[in-house]
Amino acid sequence: MSPKDAGGDPVASPCTSVCTLDPARGYCVGCLRTLDEIAAWSTLDDDARRAIVADLPARRTARELRGGGNR
Repeated sequence: MSPKDAGGDPVASPCTSVCTLDPARGYCVGCLRTLDEIAAWSTLDDDARRAIVADLPARRTARELRGGGNR
């Protein structure tokens, strides 16, 4: 079954090629995924990928409220 048959386009990686893990927060400063999420990305189904992507705006907002910018 193709991704379109399964209900839509495949979920693209949110990677921004700014691959630096912030150990204090546990997220990549570029894409805001955890190391576990990054490592598992290629094996996750689209529902799991969508769930991660859906969390990213809240992570970005939390980082900005802490004054973290890209950190």
